[in-house]
Amino acid sequence: MTTNLDVQSSSRSPHTAALPTPKSPADARRASLAGTVGAIVDWYDFFLYGTAAATVFAPLFFPSDEPTTGLLVSLSTFAVGFLFRPLGGAVFGHFGDKMGRRTMLMLTVLIMGLASALIGALPTYETAGIWAPIMLVALRAIQGFAVGGEWGGAALMAVESAPKERRNFLSAGVQTGSFIGLLIGTAVFFLCKKLTTPEQFLEWGWRIPFLLSISLALFALWIRRSVPESEKFQEVKEHQTEVAAPLSIVLKTRPLQVLAVIGMRLLDQSTYYLAFTFSLAYVTNYTTASPDSVMVASMISMTVAIITLPTFAKLADHFGIRWFYIIASIVGAITAIPFFHALQTGSIPLIALGFFFLINICHNMATAVQPVWFSGLFDTKVRYSGAGFGYALAGATGGFMPLIATLLINHANGSYLPVALLLGGLCLAGGLTSLWSYRWVNLHD
Repeated sequence: MTTNLDVQSSSRSPHTAALPTPKSPADARRASLAGTVGAIVDWYDFFLYGTAAATVFAPLFFPSDEPTTGLLVSLSTFAVGFLFRPLGGAVFGHFGDKMGRRTMLMLTVLIMGLASALIGALPTYETAGIWAPIMLVALRAIQGFAVGGEWGGAALMAVESAPKERRNFLSAGVQTGSFIGLLIGTAVFFLCKKLTTPEQFLEWGWRIPFLLSISLALFALWIRRSVPESEKFQEVKEHQTEVAAPLSIVLKTRPLQVLAVIGMRLLDQSTYYLAFTFSLAYVTNYTTASPDSVMVASMISMTVAIITLPTFAKLADHFGIRWFYIIASIVGAITAIPFFHALQTGSIPLIALGFFFLINICHNMATAVQPVWFSGLFDTKVRYSGAGFGYALAGATGGFMPLIATLLINHANGSYLPVALLLGGLCLAGGLTSLWSYRWVNLHD
């Protein structure tokens, strides 16, 4: 029989850490649903900001005589949220390992909903002057803090409640929820733009998607209230084996595992943010194509992801997780240059095909196995802190992807080649890291 790893002793192998056995199939389904719904709300809010930053925030909050300068400043505030994700991962991870996953998940979704709704009510620079961008950046930081604690708790609740043979599939809802949230946010933003005049949209139309956040957050809160705490965490509390400083122990005894999470996430961070955030800014500012072609193609990809993510997760339950990352990294590296070429054409079918390979194959194949992979790197007593902090710390890189890409293209006089090479290289780096880290993953009860 496998026993839990004593995280306070570095002499024990991480392969002795046991992943959980579920209370019941109903508990597993409820945990999966709660993770999915919460992820929808949190990522709807978080990425709605990215769409607004790439399209409307520059003239409203950061007016400048030079449009590119305003865009760079706007995208920089998008990155602010990512800087605060590690702080959220550390704080929510600490209390999640001491107080429970469920309580933290209720807090993250409530904080996110309130912050996003307040963004929708902000005065612009014309009305409030310098206080407008200051308040916007502050609320963006709160968004980042909240989302930093979301993935760790939601993924662990799903993994720790699922039977071994269905862990990838039931935990995939956490990843799928991000696409559903992004799809809903993009669709609502797109509809508000289409149903208003350009003047109306800049004045009040962009606010509607943000104001809707509070109602979505309350719905997610209601769902999460009905989910019991994971049995594995309850065992820790019953045996009083929780540790005083879980993150400190993780950094002392499992630093390589944290680095592995960060390295593997280079793949999904680069593909996601260069495809869904930067591509819109690229087409708007560096090509003659219509930004609508990117929005339509991206919504097609988001819809397809609702099918491909759980499909890959189901296959991982059957075949094992090891080679999914390798295949994904190769596909991403091959697709990078054709993807940017498709953006230049403005052709919706070509752009949609690029999104399919970059997101629905490369990104979805890798992220489908992340909850089980990352959870398996850490013991229950420090898992929220270890997996959650590593995930959030890696997430901090994502916010800088659009900014770095914009700087690279400006330096290359509009050529997308440096960005495409960066994308391909980061995909390969994620795949190589997965080969290195697999030896530490515990997949046994």
